Amino acid sequence: MPRRFNVAGPCKPDIHYMLPAAARVPLARRLVADQNYFVIHAPRQSGKTTAMTNLAQELTASGEYVAVLLSVEVGSPFSDQPGKAEAAILGEWRTSAQIRLPTDLWPPQWPAADEGQRIRAALSAWAEAAPRPVVLFIDEIDALRDDALISVLRQLRTGYFDRPQSFPWSVALIGLRDVRDYKVASGGSDRLNTASPFNIKTESLTLGDFSAGDVAALYGQHTTETGQRRKRAGRGDQLSSCLTEN
Repeated sequence: MPRRFNVAGPCKPDIHYMLPAAARVPLARRLVADQNYFVIHAPRQSGKTTAMTNLAQELTASGEYVAVLLSVEVGSPFSDQPGKAEAAILGEWRTSAQIRLPTDLWPPQWPAADEGQRIRAALSAWAEAAPRPVVLFIDEIDALRDDALISVLRQLRTGYFDRPQSFPWSVALIGLRDVRDYKVASGGSDRLNTASPFNIKTESLTLGDFSAGDVAALYGQHTTETGQRRKRAGRGDQLSSCLTEN
């Protein structure tokens, strides 16, 4: 089955045309190598999830890291119930890790912990049990709000000082906004400022728009695989809609 352009959800390299993660987020590998915690933000359907899933797969395949993209979106209904948010997130993380990682890299059973400490306890146990440094790309972070968001960010900050032996080597938060703009009030007016619970970030990276070179590379994949050359785009062509990723 020939590959195709995708406009619905993350791309998969076996069925979609796509650019390598290194081309979309060139600084990410260096930030991971240097044990940094950082933020990646960009609008929807700009390629965040696709690029970081691809990078996680590359890092794990290198044999140097246990790297995986995990989402916290399932915790979003529990903005004022952080304990329920933690339980939903950790359940989702276990399922995703077991799907996306080889068996020998699966996390251990999450340890029992008090509410407000479960994320940190789970990640500490994983880092200590893993045969390689753990690298996490945490997607949809700004789907969380209020107490649930603050709790997760504070647990990541607290564990940061114990890396890499007892906490993930590197963590990237992925969302629509930079961390300073995460909404924490139900009315949306209050924001996290520079004294935020994630003031451990080293960089905030933004995925840029597709360049002319990116477009040419993607169309080049189509031409190589199908032999069909694409007509020159007119002003009214919705070029970007054929190339967007999530």
